[in-house]
Amino acid sequence: MPELPDVEGFRRVLETCATGRVIRRVVVRDAGVLHGIGPRGLRDALEGRRLTEPERHGKWLLAHTGDGPTVLLHFGMTGRLVCGDPDDAVEPHDRVLFTLSDGRQLRYRDQRKLQGLWLAHDDREVARRLERQGPDALAVSREEFETALAARRGHVKTALTDQSVLAGLGNLLADEILWRARLRPDSRASDLAQADRRRLYTHMRRTLRDAVAAGCVPPRGSWLTGHRDDPDPTCPRCGSHLRRSRMAGRGTVWCPRCQPNG
Repeated sequence: MPELPDVEGFRRVLETCATGRVIRRVVVRDAGVLHGIGPRGLRDALEGRRLTEPERHGKWLLAHTGDGPTVLLHFGMTGRLVCGDPDDAVEPHDRVLFTLSDGRQLRYRDQRKLQGLWLAHDDREVARRLERQGPDALAVSREEFETALAARRGHVKTALTDQSVLAGLGNLLADEILWRARLRPDSRASDLAQADRRRLYTHMRRTLRDAVAAGCVPPRGSWLTGHRDDPDPTCPRCGSHLRRSRMAGRGTVWCPRCQPNG
């Protein structure tokens, strides 16, 4: 599932492939990924527009066209953004194709179509679309982070993955960060001591930095992520058998020895 590091990677694809280039043609191969606008409306709004510097907020990618409309992309569980050549074979899950003035082509590719594309005609519409998003996890200050957690009564993992509290973290990142911070996912967010919250913030920043550099949450041997899908997973830090459970409908993995508090 794309999380903040993946979407930051898609932002870089958009930046290097399309910034400063004009959208010559828009082809919608599957209107099921469009929200609030049809294929013709998307073409009329974007063809002839020049793409400017893109932005990312949490798991949302914003493709700006200067003083024109902004395309907001959300990648759900299986979406991605790829840059290629119009002569490249069209993949079955390529839903929307943007041909650019230099001949390259951006493709929104998504198997399950759980999210998709929105069009905002001005900054106010962008703000409305993102109004329920919390601060970006990569940009949030320590004070904002601590205040947000202290106000939550539920489990700390639920708070970390709630996009209205903190935008960008998903299931893999939350488990990884909590494991590094030695905090159980079912700890109550409001019960954490200030030292716990500060340690959690520090490990969130470090984990995000490493994951953004990799372009994903990497399944490295030294990471919890690298072992969570093993048949009999063990902790890469202490060797204990990892525990599995479900929390808010999500598969959750933690180490009972390294994360003993509850």
